[in-house]
Amino acid sequence: MHVTLLSETGCELCVHANAVLERLATEYPIDIRVVELATAEGQNLAQRGGIMFPPGLFLGDEPFSYGRVSERRLRRALNHQLRSIR
Repeated sequence: MHVTLLSETGCELCVHANAVLERLATEYPIDIRVVELATAEGQNLAQRGGIMFPPGLFLGDEPFSYGRVSERRLRRALNHQLRSIR
């Protein structure tokens, strides 16, 4: 599973989101990709996903959330995706 984190330098919520993703990566088969919001790609992702402010999170190509990441909600989504793959 691919997870994209839309991040910004100096963003405490982005640091939190990255920590959550790193922790979940030890339990789930996820590939984490970090994209800076200030880049052209980051701006395109934010616009396409309706991300109002960082951090933005995409599961696969689908926007999942922005702002503070809920680990519980993310776990549920990852479990759901795993069940649908099997």
